[in-house]
Amino acid sequence: MNPLTPKKKYIYLMLLPGLVVFIFAVILPLFMSVRYSLYQWSGGSSMEFLGIGNYLTLFSDSQFWHAFRNNLFIVFYSVIGQVGIAFVLASLINSRILKFKKFHRTVIFFPVVLSAVVIGFLWTMIYSRQYGLLNWLLESLNLNFLIKYWLDDPNIVLYSVTAPLVWQYIGLYLVIFLSAMQGIPREIYEVAEIDGATGFKKAIHITMPLLYDTILVAIMLCIAGNMKVFDHIYVMTGGGPGRSSMVMAQYAYNTSFSMFKLGYGSAISMGIFVLSLSLILLSRKVLGGFRNDS
Repeated sequence: MNPLTPKKKYIYLMLLPGLVVFIFAVILPLFMSVRYSLYQWSGGSSMEFLGIGNYLTLFSDSQFWHAFRNNLFIVFYSVIGQVGIAFVLASLINSRILKFKKFHRTVIFFPVVLSAVVIGFLWTMIYSRQYGLLNWLLESLNLNFLIKYWLDDPNIVLYSVTAPLVWQYIGLYLVIFLSAMQGIPREIYEVAEIDGATGFKKAIHITMPLLYDTILVAIMLCIAGNMKVFDHIYVMTGGGPGRSSMVMAQYAYNTSFSMFKLGYGSAISMGIFVLSLSLILLSRKVLGGFRNDS
């Protein structure tokens, strides 16, 4: 076995701090969560071993599966909104018809750098029935029949809490798509224009196939991010009204820190991890298979 060269030692030394942070911030909490999920534990020194008892309870927990369905709803519309709108905007910015491209790119990306708590408070004020911007605008346009209690109506609250998620993270996927589009040779678009292809046809038949892998990665990132969404909804509705906007992360939070069932809360966290990973792998399998078939 060849000894490490000074260059390799330097590389490993530079990687060491990041590796240590990753172990303590990700790997160690994961293993500790697995351990705690096997116990009935309320945070004190007393821990009763249950084995898979918490997981059996979780499997039949209707509140958890209700929260999971809410997460699926948010994931579905976030993929369409965040990734879909970002692709359309990236194609528009990458075209020749739009002016002030840097300005538009900066403005669209700006919400990404804001705190999720700030976004939640901002949209809570927008949705307010008494002084909210949305209802004021509808009233100004004489569209009073559209005025609603956006965060208090169980029938529309999931749509209401999904909109800020879409609005905030469009800029993230916009930057990803724009970066990938820089690698597409301009000659391909020029030849397509000679053949009479419009902007829409170029986006569908040239840009989208060449960015398939990037789109797949963006979709998986979107799924992963929205399966663990918490901050926005906690600030805007707290999971209400009732359990209408309860998501899995908030259910785990309430179970652990409101009811002090830390063992069961850890089991819920592991359930979130398994379901999120399964959904990501399923999406990769389905979209990868679709690509192979096409």
